[in-house]
Amino acid sequence: MAQQVTDRPERSTSRRTPFVVELYRSAVGKKYVMAVTGIVLMGYVFAHMLGNLKVYQGQEDFDRYAHFLRELLYPIVPESGTLWLMRIALLAAVILHIVAAAQLTAMNRRARPESYRSKRDFVAADFAARTMRWTGVIVLLFILYHLADLTFHWVNPAAEGATPYERLVASFSNSLVATFYVVSNLALGVHLYHGGWSLFQSMGWNNRRFNHWRRSFAIAFAVIVTLGNVSFPLAVQLGIVS
Repeated sequence: MAQQVTDRPERSTSRRTPFVVELYRSAVGKKYVMAVTGIVLMGYVFAHMLGNLKVYQGQEDFDRYAHFLRELLYPIVPESGTLWLMRIALLAAVILHIVAAAQLTAMNRRARPESYRSKRDFVAADFAARTMRWTGVIVLLFILYHLADLTFHWVNPAAEGATPYERLVASFSNSLVATFYVVSNLALGVHLYHGGWSLFQSMGWNNRRFNHWRRSFAIAFAVIVTLGNVSFPLAVQLGIVS
């Protein structure tokens, strides 16, 4: 008896790529990542600036604020545990933001090579958008120095055992460091302005009727954060904080 042969479709051994991964591979997904991480980072810089305004209330209030951050949610979590969790989350947001931005830039270049751009593309583009890459680099360098200076105290000139207030004053008493902080925060302001404007479009919250509100928000947010941050090194240099 002849053996009966049946044709059966072969089972596919390949697994379907998760939706989140597929979404991230697209330009839309990368824009979502940039927008969400941008919102997280914007919230942090605003809260950080507000907290640092305690420096104008004097050393005792500023040091109390720094101590409060170290004991956040203590004793539910170990001392400084919440602060480190926040730092790790912010570091992850910064890395995702940078990677998504770099990949988007590469995708845009492949889609429209530099040689095919006209001069009108640059004239029409917003200054903040055209300088986004460079302000981002400056802000990244500023973050690294800021961590080495006022978080880990590797380059801070204050004596060992100094309070957070004393470290801030010691750092900003150096005119070169103060100038670097001012320039970096001006770059941060430009970056925040464009980020505050474009995140609405990236998240699909774009509407012509509300565009003037978007621009007003972006300008106000960038100006408030920039003025607050720039005021700290200037206050030390002018002797207002000492």
